[in-house]
Amino acid sequence: MSAAGDAPADDAGSPPTGLRFSHVSVAYGARAAVRDVSFSVAPGEVVALAGPNGSGKSSLLRAAVGLAPRTAGVVLVGSSEQLPERPRERAVRVAWMPQDEPGGENVPLEEYVGYGRYARTPQWSLPSAADRAAVLAAIEAVDLGEFCGRGMAELSGGERQRARLARTLAQEAPVLLLDEPTAHLDIGHQLDVLGRIRRYAAERRLSVVVALHDLNLAARFMDRVAVLSRGRLVAVGRPSEILSPALLEEVWGVLAELRRDARTGEPYLLPRLAPPVGEVRPAGPRRRVHVVAGGGSGAGLLRTLFEQGFDLSTGVLPLFDTDTECARELSVPAAIELPFAPIGDDALRHLDQLLGAADAIVVAAFPVGPTNVANLVRLRSWVGRRPVALLAQPPGARWDYADGTATAVREELVTLGAVVLPDPAAVVGWLARLGARPPT
Repeated sequence: MSAAGDAPADDAGSPPTGLRFSHVSVAYGARAAVRDVSFSVAPGEVVALAGPNGSGKSSLLRAAVGLAPRTAGVVLVGSSEQLPERPRERAVRVAWMPQDEPGGENVPLEEYVGYGRYARTPQWSLPSAADRAAVLAAIEAVDLGEFCGRGMAELSGGERQRARLARTLAQEAPVLLLDEPTAHLDIGHQLDVLGRIRRYAAERRLSVVVALHDLNLAARFMDRVAVLSRGRLVAVGRPSEILSPALLEEVWGVLAELRRDARTGEPYLLPRLAPPVGEVRPAGPRRRVHVVAGGGSGAGLLRTLFEQGFDLSTGVLPLFDTDTECARELSVPAAIELPFAPIGDDALRHLDQLLGAADAIVVAAFPVGPTNVANLVRLRSWVGRRPVALLAQPPGARWDYADGTATAVREELVTLGAVVLPDPAAVVGWLARLGARPPT
């Protein structure tokens, strides 16, 4: 496990290619987010940037495009050229796909992807034939050709994520920085998109950095993996060199077994999903609240209730999820399942143990799909046995990816006696009225 060397030098007269982070540090005021990180990415290479939430992945990528305060070091393209300061010039060198963005207007898909051409289209000029060809090629590259007649608001969450990737590809930059490009995608589309990114990088000799939570996906698709922990680079190398139970425990605090794919020989990590039954603590003298969440929807709620002194549990959550990381940081017991897998019997049994030890249940406004809808369905048998509150879903936001099943179950829970609350502050007030609060 060692830092990578410089990217290979470019041919004389060719556009700058390759990417190098050289002793890069990022800070927000007095808080250091990235500390002295150095590694490089060669043309045609795809490198995963892995690490827990808060490890500095997004800050490092944002610093590369001038959107985070770099306090030391340089980001280089090619063998020696520092990235231009002017955004338009920088966009020709580096294309960045952020982790998330506002919904925006219902513009046609082709127009949206065409936004990626702004750096290559002269100001006040109409798109050229080359621009239109690049847009259509990017749309085909992410398998959205059949949706060209639709507006962005008419696409599913996963389709919009692929459209964002297409917009990034349309820039035709030699360097791609992709922050969680597989977010909101089901496992089939995750595998498809990462496979396409790898082929695209090889065919066009692009240098690509992909921020990922899932080390097993990184092992399957990435040439190398760079692991950040608390802002520092702790490992970089081929997946077969660095993936280990020791790394997962040291960086993520998760126990796992190392297995190898019988066909490819590549490593993968199999986490231990649930603690023994004896490790589930009873409610004790403090009142316990179980939080149903996922996809980052519960982190703020967990922290609010934790700061109020409540005894908490949560789940079922996927490994590496934002809410899972928050629960680990707060030492909150959680029922855990493998990412993108349907909730299995072992995880459901663990969930029932946690629900049984709770005095109240709070459901965050989490996105629900086929793999986690069981979290809602399971609550049918607990409404009436425990007080249940549902945080209201944001108006107009799509959250039911289970073909209407999640919406129907939420309505059924309300009919059975669950209450709907607007925000975490209202949850705290509701719990106080129940008497479900720690003694003063």
